[in-house]
Amino acid sequence: MRTILIAPLDWGLGHTTRCIAIIRLLLDNQCKVIVACNPIQKALLKQEFTEITFIPLAGYNIQYSKTKRLLPLMLIVQLPKIVRAIISENIFLRKILANNAIDAVISDNRYGFFTKKVASVFITHQLTIKAPYPWLEKLIQLINYSYINRFDYCWVPDYAGEKNIAGLLSHPKRLPKTPIQYLGPLSRFSKSTLIANQSFTYKYCIILSGPEPQRTILEEIILAQIATTNEKGTLIRAKLDAETDLPNHNSLTIENHLSGNDLQKVIESAEFVITRSGYTSVMELLSLEKKMILIPTPGQTEQEYLGNKLMQQQWAIVIEQHKFNLKTALETATHFPFHFPSHDDEGLNKVITNFLASI
Repeated sequence: MRTILIAPLDWGLGHTTRCIAIIRLLLDNQCKVIVACNPIQKALLKQEFTEITFIPLAGYNIQYSKTKRLLPLMLIVQLPKIVRAIISENIFLRKILANNAIDAVISDNRYGFFTKKVASVFITHQLTIKAPYPWLEKLIQLINYSYINRFDYCWVPDYAGEKNIAGLLSHPKRLPKTPIQYLGPLSRFSKSTLIANQSFTYKYCIILSGPEPQRTILEEIILAQIATTNEKGTLIRAKLDAETDLPNHNSLTIENHLSGNDLQKVIESAEFVITRSGYTSVMELLSLEKKMILIPTPGQTEQEYLGNKLMQQQWAIVIEQHKFNLKTALETATHFPFHFPSHDDEGLNKVITNFLASI
């Protein structure tokens, strides 16, 4: 039995949820899986798995600003904290490898989880990290590649061809030296066989996500607009650690958090899904062929780029947070010509199978 250590970044829960598909395949291949994560990530994964082991690992704890204009400055101020976290997690990894029989390490965007003692994998869809200025984007890419090149493999969760999800984020003109393997989209969901022309339980499902305070700001915007529509909807707050519940509003049902299976049922019961244009959210909703209304986190250039690309391909509607109006968004979505990409579920299976054969 091979033992695989997985470490997902804590920058939102997307890095954790997209590892679920990888963990399932590793378990199917009789691997022992150890996950290094914080308590919130652990709580999420324990809802999906009973047979994996957890090791506590501190997160980066990135904070966002309340305004779009101040976000770049706030991220720059936190750079020393990020660098310290990378150094700390590499020291942490050395101790784990010294005291445990680990056969391979899979890091989802944790730059400090590189090692030459065993096979190491870096997962990212951001080979290009968007920045406000071209010179800054090139500098960030040099730094990004300097870390990626310390790993043996780089797995990119996207389609390999021209019709892809992340565009220049995952398909830059210049690639790192580390071998790149495209996995196809990662999703914990598998599309159900639904009855054609079914009647939906909900007109819309809202899924909140991402760092504070922007998660709460969007929640407050939406709750203030519930009275503008009589359409039945549901709101998933993505608050695993919430101490109190919010009361239901009119025709809106509110949940703090749902397990993967329950969340999929709610998503498939809704005609439209309103959420951030976070990459994992997009991959999961595309796998279910859901009509998406995306609201990029203000100032997060990756989400803004991704949202615009998806709208150009008619895979989603994108609305800026300060312009969002629930009633208008639903009316626009009703008449929008949504399209969905073809599925490729074999990429991940092939990569995992070949990887396990090589270690």
